[in-house]
Parts: sequence; C-alpha cells; structure tokens
Amino acid sequence: MKPTRLLFLLAVALAVFLPLRLWVVESIYIASASMEPTLPVGLHAFEDKLTLRFRALRRGDLVVFRPPVGAQEDNVKRVIALAGDTVELRAKKLFLNGQEADEPYVEHKRELSRLEGDDLGPITVPAASLFVLGDNRDESRDSSVWKDADGRHVFFLPERDVRGLVRGFF
Repeated sequence: MKPTRLLFLLAVALAVFLPLRLWVVESIYIASASMEPTLPVGLHAFEDKLTLRFRALRRGDLVVFRPPVGAQEDNVKRVIALAGDTVELRAKKLFLNGQEADEPYVEHKRELSRLEGDDLGPITVPAASLFVLGDNRDESRDSSVWKDADGRHVFFLPERDVRGLVRGFF
C-alpha cells in the first residue's frame, strides 16, 4: 500500500472516529462498586453524549460526570432529585418531596451500620443542580457525603458537569 493512501485512510478514520468519541458516544469502564448491583465492577458500557442535547435530565438517569469535589476521574451515579425537589435520607431510606421513594435497585452492604450520609436533610435542590447517589449506598461517594476542602457539605452536582448518560453494556 502506498504511503499516501495509508495517510488518507488514517485521516478518514480520524475524521470519523474522533468526532464520534467527542460528541456522540464513548466507551467507559466501571471501576468501583458504588453502582452495584446495577453496574458491577469491571463492566464496560457506553457513555451517550448526544441524548442530553435533545432532552432534559430525568430522575433515575444514570449519569457520567466530574465530581464537584475530590477525585477528578469521571463518576457514574443515579439522578435522584432535580432542581426544586426536596430530598431527605432517614436511616438509609430516601424521601423525595415528602414521600418515601421506591428504589428496588438500591443495595446496602452495611445495613446495620450507621454511616455518614444515612441521615440527611431535608434539603432542596437549587436551580441547575442535581442530587445524585450510587445504588450501592454504603460504598458510594456521592451527594450524601461530598465535602469541600474546608469540610463543608457539597450536596449538589451542577447540571453543567454532566457529560452523558450510561447506555448499553458490552
């Protein structure tokens, strides 16, 4: 194969795959147990970067984002509450807008232990923000326990920090 043809094919491949990865879909790897049993450690999934250009975030969405505090690796959590919602955690049970939430996907690996974030609120989610939690609540660093460098709670994820939605697995 001629070098010019090889360069042309490489340029075409980059012109197709780089925009797809940047703006449409990207492969992600689930590296922690925070979303078990829904997303087990070691699972490969797709990050859908396109859908949120056409619709708003919804309760229950699994989102990929940069956390507002701590590690700068992308995280995956479930959207629990949207702007204007009131959230409360009482003895590991979630109450959303005053009603106990039905959460069949939640797992507590330390159900008998009292942990930080097991009791919280009630707090109201501000505009352009989200309250997110991992499905494996006792093993998740999320809105219930985030703190800034001064030790103050950071309960909310800015919507602008959401990169995409978790989709199909492979």
